[in-house]
Amino acid sequence: MGASSLIVLAIAAIVFAACAIAIAKIFVRGSTNPQKGQAYESGIKSQGTVWAQFNVGYYLFALVFLVFDVELIFIYPWAVVVKRVGMTALVEIVIFVFILFMGLLYAHKKGALKWM
Repeated sequence: MGASSLIVLAIAAIVFAACAIAIAKIFVRGSTNPQKGQAYESGIKSQGTVWAQFNVGYYLFALVFLVFDVELIFIYPWAVVVKRVGMTALVEIVIFVFILFMGLLYAHKKGALKWM
C-alpha cells in the first residue's frame, strides 16, 4: 500500500459523494416554503432575525469539552499497550496529560470554564 492506493481512495470518495449528490438532486423535490429558512425553536414560532448573536462563552466551554473528549480517545489505546511498551509509554502519557492540564489552566485563567 502506497501513495497510489491513497489516491484511488480519494478519487473513490469524491466520485461516491458526487453520485450521492447527483441522485439527490434528481429524485428529491425542492420546497419553496418560507418556514424552511427559519430557526427551529422546539415548535415555538420564531421571533426576530435568525442571525442572533450568542455569548462566545458557550463556544469556549464546548471547545474545552472537546479537548478532554479527544484526550479520552488517546488514553484508551495507551492503556491497552502500556505493559508492552513500558516506561516510554508512561513518560509519553505524563507529557500528554501535562500539556492538556496546561490548556485547562489557560482556559480557567481566561474564564472559559465559568458558566454564565
